[in-house]
Amino acid sequence: MTYILEIIQYLLTGAGVSTLIFVVTLVLSFPLSVVLSILFRQNKILKKIISFYTYIFRGTPLMLQLFFFMYGLPAIGIRVDRISVALITFALNYAAYFTEILRAGIESLDKDQEESAAVLGASKWQTFRYVILPQAIRRQLPTITNEVITLIKDTSLVTVIAISDLMRQVKEIVARDFTVSPFVVAAIFYLLFSYVIVYVFRKIEEKNDFLDGQAIAS
Repeated sequence: MTYILEIIQYLLTGAGVSTLIFVVTLVLSFPLSVVLSILFRQNKILKKIISFYTYIFRGTPLMLQLFFFMYGLPAIGIRVDRISVALITFALNYAAYFTEILRAGIESLDKDQEESAAVLGASKWQTFRYVILPQAIRRQLPTITNEVITLIKDTSLVTVIAISDLMRQVKEIVARDFTVSPFVVAAIFYLLFSYVIVYVFRKIEEKNDFLDGQAIAS
């Protein structure tokens, strides 16, 4: 019994690190993607810079980016701890994906909505904040959900830079005790986490559908 409790505590510590990376990445990357989506519409120069940024981070493996920041930052005199490297890399990577998702959602909307808002006296910021962005997010919600699920699974990659996340803890137990049961525990963790994500986003979709129905009825 003591052994089982020790294993559970060990794995929970790793799960806590994985959850931390997930939450912080989401908190940093999504607002950053909103800002980049706004800047993307400002002028051609910013559009090209942001397009290049998203191309680089979407076109190269996340593991490669982790190695690059892990060993590249100290090479230019910037020393940060491993968890900070992971958070910086994940935030920049997922901001690139969310930016492209939002951009696709924005471009799928009818152009006359902006003109109608301008006629009613709304500023460009008000139009984007209250008209364009909510619709783009609502339209891209299934894609955003898939990306968030991918994020919790991608947190396992931080083991390559020696961060004691869930997968690293699992591998250490397996190597020490010659048992595969920790893999089952890890699978359950990721499945449960994915279920919670799907459940939360499904409730958001249902709420949006309800509000749409109320608007049509009125």
